[in-house]
Amino acid sequence: MVVDHTWHGAGFRVKASRNIVIAHDLSMVVLAWGLAFLARFNFALPPAPVLHGSINAVPAVILLQGLLLWRVGLYRGLWRFASLRDLWNIVRSATMGALLIVVTLFIVNRMEGIPRAVLILYPVFLIMLLGAPRLLYRVMKDRAISLKHITDGTRVLIVGAGTSGETLLRDMLREAQYLPIGLVDDRRDLLRRRIHGVPVLGRIDDLPGLVERYRVDLVVIAIPSASNAEMQRIVEICGRAACPFRTLPRLQDIVSGRLGLPEIREVNIDDLLGRSVTQLDWVTLQERLTGRTVLVTGGAGSIGSELCRQVARLGAGRLIVLEQNEHGLYLLERELRAAHPHLPCEFLLGDVCDEATVESVFARCRPQVIFHAAAYKHVPIVEQQVREGVRNNVLGTRTVAHAAIRHEAGIMVLISTDKAVRPSSAMGATKRLAELICEVANLSAQTRFITVRFGNVLGSAGSVVPLFREQIRAGGPVTVTHPEATRYFMTIPEAAQLILQAAALGQGGEIFVLEMGQPVNIAYLAEQMIRLSGHVPNQDIRIVFTGLRPGEKLHEALFNEDERLTPTAHDKVMQAIQAPVDVAGVQAVLRDLESACARGAGNENLLAILRRAVPGFHTPEHGELAETSKVMPLKRGIS
Repeated sequence: MVVDHTWHGAGFRVKASRNIVIAHDLSMVVLAWGLAFLARFNFALPPAPVLHGSINAVPAVILLQGLLLWRVGLYRGLWRFASLRDLWNIVRSATMGALLIVVTLFIVNRMEGIPRAVLILYPVFLIMLLGAPRLLYRVMKDRAISLKHITDGTRVLIVGAGTSGETLLRDMLREAQYLPIGLVDDRRDLLRRRIHGVPVLGRIDDLPGLVERYRVDLVVIAIPSASNAEMQRIVEICGRAACPFRTLPRLQDIVSGRLGLPEIREVNIDDLLGRSVTQLDWVTLQERLTGRTVLVTGGAGSIGSELCRQVARLGAGRLIVLEQNEHGLYLLERELRAAHPHLPCEFLLGDVCDEATVESVFARCRPQVIFHAAAYKHVPIVEQQVREGVRNNVLGTRTVAHAAIRHEAGIMVLISTDKAVRPSSAMGATKRLAELICEVANLSAQTRFITVRFGNVLGSAGSVVPLFREQIRAGGPVTVTHPEATRYFMTIPEAAQLILQAAALGQGGEIFVLEMGQPVNIAYLAEQMIRLSGHVPNQDIRIVFTGLRPGEKLHEALFNEDERLTPTAHDKVMQAIQAPVDVAGVQAVLRDLESACARGAGNENLLAILRRAVPGFHTPEHGELAETSKVMPLKRGIS
């Protein structure tokens, strides 16, 4: 048998230290008891009856007080980290100990030989005798740490002198590899102050000069509550300082109350484009999903896989995943079976365009809740292969919707996109037609059909963030389509959670639009990602503007002109009220598209049918809004 001697030795030392502390405290209990008697008699020897009474009571005092000290958790911490909480535990245990001793001695001998004043003086002496050594030890340790001489530590400048900065500073002072040389903060009352002996050197704007003057090796941003605008400003200042920088997690990412060195991480793009914490109605979500059979199509995709994770956490009775990407399905199965070993799951390889496969899945599994996330979403690729986009996004949606109706599913949620609004691409037009399919299906079925429409998600497959990261890693250039192009962004977990929330709100027939915040300038996004990688835009890594690709728009929208947005019970979910759907027109278009796909019609034929079905669908000529590929000055900020 292999023994971990390091762990064993550390555990032995902790146990030995705890025993020493317990022995110390019990000694202080006896001393406090004796001092209380001496004080009662002006520090003269008490009369013999009182002396005998005090000595006879010592075993009971030690036992009762020792149990209380243990019960309040005084020995779970270390003296090195003694705090006000430990002092409060000492006060509590001393006070309760005195009361318990009174009751016990009264029952045993009617408190014979025990003066009443002793029982008031005893807890006072005990609090001083237990608290003072801890306070003294803590002060001595902190002073020794703050005065230690480090010659090879990482010289750190901390941004933020609030609670998080102070906690981080204390942790760094205990670690030999870090040498915090100062803090910066914009609060005037903190300037020229010292925290644990480390000075607040100036304001955040002073950071570049301070980095150079004090030869700083690392800047740590310790403001977990900072908004995305504040983080953008700090990151820009750190970029000018040409010094590596890290951050603490945002408040919504912090699970425990204590911050420490292991939580320091690189600043990522989510920190700059981050949004406020989404509050969900978890009770309603669990009521809708607990014990239900849930089917997720396209379950191995970015949104589909996150939906699977959320559904599994919410207590679904059974999870069915339908996916045509074999490797993605394998990875998701391995992840979910490890994370949720008791959840009945099926991971099925199949195509939503295959009616036989879809019918077989519905007949055998009888799903009650369906999240239809299967779709082709890459605009230029679908623009070149319109038939595949129509088959998957349109006819595949119709196949799943019809199966849901035949097998009496409770609800089907279509995952749509902002590109379905005034579409300028074949992909957007197919997704708008998929919305219309669900609208039509909801009119004559018991199954409730709901559409959820939102913009881009950070880090999803095919999005610009992984592409920019790859280009930066390769040394550039970073390619941006147009200096004025903007997009809406949210994180994958937030998108999945709001989809679930919309599903809980829907009664059938709604198009829900997720609140996406302000659109983000893509050139600004590229610039910030370059800065986060430690480079200077257009010096270390160039940004090249390539022109809009076929089907792309400068700016996306979340609803059409003929749609009216109304609020819902959730502040980040809105409903788009639209005009009645032309049922006969949609059905006729579907027949024409099915026939055209069956005979292998070309792109122009299929686009003509889509234009007939989707009002406002316009595909600009290639290069209509494009710019010649060249390096251009950046437009800063968020549009």
